[in-house]
Amino acid sequence: MSTTAPASSPWVIATRESRLALWQAEHVRDILSRRFGRPVDLLGMTTKGDQILDRALSKVGGKGLFVKELEVALEEGRAHLAVHSLKDVPMELPDGFVLAAVMEREDPRDALVSPHHPSLEALPPGAVVGTSSLRRLAQLRAKRPDLKIEPLRGNLDTRLRKLDEGQYDAIILAAAGLKRLGLESRIRALIAPSVMLPAAGQGALGIEIREGNPELAEAVASLAHLPTWLATLAERAVSRALGGSCSMPLAAFAQWREGQLVLEARLGHPTGTELVEATLQGAPADAAEADEMGTAVAQQLKQLAGPAWLAALHPAA
Repeated sequence: MSTTAPASSPWVIATRESRLALWQAEHVRDILSRRFGRPVDLLGMTTKGDQILDRALSKVGGKGLFVKELEVALEEGRAHLAVHSLKDVPMELPDGFVLAAVMEREDPRDALVSPHHPSLEALPPGAVVGTSSLRRLAQLRAKRPDLKIEPLRGNLDTRLRKLDEGQYDAIILAAAGLKRLGLESRIRALIAPSVMLPAAGQGALGIEIREGNPELAEAVASLAHLPTWLATLAERAVSRALGGSCSMPLAAFAQWREGQLVLEARLGHPTGTELVEATLQGAPADAAEADEMGTAVAQQLKQLAGPAWLAALHPAA
C-alpha cells in the first residue's frame, strides 16, 4: 500500500502510548508542523513490548517488540512515520523500511535514581538495584559484585513507582528520558561512561519511514543531526557485527572530541564479572566510514573475548 499522503492531508506518526514515547512523537510532530506548515497527527499504539511485563525482553523477542506494531501501521498506510528511541530499534530493518533521520542526541548517560543513596559508590553492600538491561547488569556486576540486582520492567513512570514503593534501593534509568519528561530532579547521580558505558543509540531519536515517499523522506531528513547520526551508526555497527540484541551484555558509545569520533565498546560475560573493552578513534565522513569503525571495534572485542566467551553469548547457536 502506498504511504504517500496527498499534500493537503496530515502526516501521521505512529507511536507507543507511554508518556515518554508520546513526548518524543509530539516533539517531532511540532517540528514538522512548524517547519512545513502541514498538519501532523499521532496514532497511539500499544506494542507487545509494553504488554509483556513479567519476563525479560531477552526471553520474549527483544526490543524489536517495541517497534513491530508501529511498522505494521506504516506498511498498511495508517501512518507515515514512526518515532523511536534509537536504542530500541533493531540493527536490521525489514525490507522496504528505512531509518530516515537520527536527531540530535540528549544526554546519553545512565542515571542512578534512589531515595536514600547519592551515588553508585555509596550504595551499601547487598543493596537492591533494579534493571532488566543485561548491559547495565554486566557493568554493575564488574563494578559492584556485592550488589543484589533485580529485574525491573515497565515504562518510566512504572519503574519510578516501584522504586517509591520500596521494592528497590536504587534503579538505573537513561538520563535522556528523565530529562525529556522534566524529571531531572529524580536523578541522584549521572553515571560517567567510564563507569557504565551507554547502549548503542542511547539518548537519540530515530525516525523510520517506508521507502517510496520522497517528499516525506526529504522532510524527515531535515531533522537529522549529522554528528549524532554518524556516532550512532558506528555504535549500531558494533552491535550488528556481534549479532547484538538485548540478550547480549554489550555497550557501545561514540562521542566527538576535537573533530575525532572516539568509539568505545564493552562486552560482558554472560555469567561472570569479566568485561572486555575496545576503543577506536577516527573521523568518519559518511555512513560507510562510520560503519567500518563499528565493525573494526566489534572485531577487537571478538578477539579479546575469544571463542568460548562468544559461544556462551549464543548458547542456541
